[in-house]
Amino acid sequence: MAFTPLHDRVLVERVESEEKTSGGLIIPDSAKEKPAEGVVVAVGAGVKDDDGDRIALDVKEGDKILFGKWSGTEITLDGKEMLIMKESDIMGIIA
Repeated sequence: MAFTPLHDRVLVERVESEEKTSGGLIIPDSAKEKPAEGVVVAVGAGVKDDDGDRIALDVKEGDKILFGKWSGTEITLDGKEMLIMKESDIMGIIA
C-alpha cells in the first residue's frame, strides 16, 4: 500500500534495539522498551507559511532519527508496524 504523509508529518519505521547489553546479558522481550530510533520512510511536502510558500522539512527519506519515547501514532502498513509523527517530535538525525 502506498502511503504519503501530509504537511509536516513523517512516516517512520522503528529500528530494533540490541538483544544484549554491553556486559553480555540477554534482554528478554518482556523487559525491552520500544526503541526511540527509527528510519524515515516517507515525508510530507511541508507546511505553508503566511504567504502561502511551502516550508520544506529538515528530514528526508532514509534518515536515521531519534524521537521521543511517546512520540507518534502507531499504524500498520503492509504488515509492518510504523509510526506517523510530526517533524517537531523528532529530536535529531543520527549521523
